[in-house]
Amino acid sequence: MKTYEMKGSAGKRGNNVRSDCFVEIELTKSKWIRSSLQSKVNSMYGQDINDMIIMMCDFFEIKHAGILVEDNGALPFTLAARFETAYKKLRPDDSREFLPSMNKNNKYSTSKDRMRRSRLYLPGNEPKFYPNAGLHKPDGIILDLEDSVAPTEKDAARYLVRNALCSVDFYDAERMVRINQLPMGLNDLKFVVPHNVHVILIPKCESAITVKDVEEEINIIKAMNNISADIYLMPIIESALGVVKSYEIATASDKVCALAVGLEDYTADLGVERTNEGKESFYARSAIVNAAKAAGVQAIDTVFSDVNDMEGLRASVIEAKALGFEGKGCIHPRQIKIVHDAFAPTEKGIEKAKKIILAFNEVEKNGVGVVALGSKMIDAPVVKRAKHTIELAILNNLLDKNWNK
Repeated sequence: MKTYEMKGSAGKRGNNVRSDCFVEIELTKSKWIRSSLQSKVNSMYGQDINDMIIMMCDFFEIKHAGILVEDNGALPFTLAARFETAYKKLRPDDSREFLPSMNKNNKYSTSKDRMRRSRLYLPGNEPKFYPNAGLHKPDGIILDLEDSVAPTEKDAARYLVRNALCSVDFYDAERMVRINQLPMGLNDLKFVVPHNVHVILIPKCESAITVKDVEEEINIIKAMNNISADIYLMPIIESALGVVKSYEIATASDKVCALAVGLEDYTADLGVERTNEGKESFYARSAIVNAAKAAGVQAIDTVFSDVNDMEGLRASVIEAKALGFEGKGCIHPRQIKIVHDAFAPTEKGIEKAKKIILAFNEVEKNGVGVVALGSKMIDAPVVKRAKHTIELAILNNLLDKNWNK
């Protein structure tokens, strides 16, 4: 006969906790629900919190229990995630999900070639970072289930990330989730695929098989939930073997939108120290850029770890841009503007791109087969690069979107 735990808890407690809560559920033989709420906002939101507790007890058919909630300003999606995590520790076989309503602002889609200059990492088990993340205007927001989450908190992070995808307005940022290294990461997918995730980041990817396994599991979950929207893949190359197989990885699926590099694990794999100068990773970064370009996908650079060194970050982005990278990871909102500015085109580059686009448009209008600018012939890749420069200029408010009207 299967035995179950009688007490389960989830969340964070203590004087330094903010925008989070601690929930403890103890199943009892009493004839009622006994709840205890400790909240800094009890006078304003105590009734709402108690109403949610009752609602979730009804949903999961909890009839006899003692429930403790220590609230430190948790939003409803966080309280619901903590409650469900605590309950599932008691009844892990219960497949029911208490899902928040999908925020109407979260129903937008993405595209494979969307610009990904910046992607802001948010630890999966830290809800305090979620509500304002989109206000900083990163191109993408990564809800991280991997390295930023302690092994004992993986389940708690899954419920929190799932609820955030439903509830939190990320202000049109691309909605990304970094899953755990396979095989654990395959289990993460059922928590995020049904809730309009745009890109799945695959950590420590070393083979095309890993990409295919993730894609296959995504397709199964999409079919079960009648999802038609594309979900793209961003493998992260973090080892010597991954670098060697980067082209194989980039071409493993037409859903791969970019290759990213992770240098902390890569340099550890080499047995060397990571430096700002980056000589130890020059080969790997160049190889990954080359593989990405050969496969027709974007190349995304690693994070810059020192959040106080803005000049170092700027130099790192300029170097990444020169190598062919199109984006960079961010671990703090203050890095986003520096990254965007450094990836922005120069005035000279914008003027050159405008001339190329105008010359190309003139040729198209007149039906001439050859594009020339001065004495130089302009081929398709040059036009494509010019269009990308114009797009960047408009995004960075360096050029009016109606410049050629």
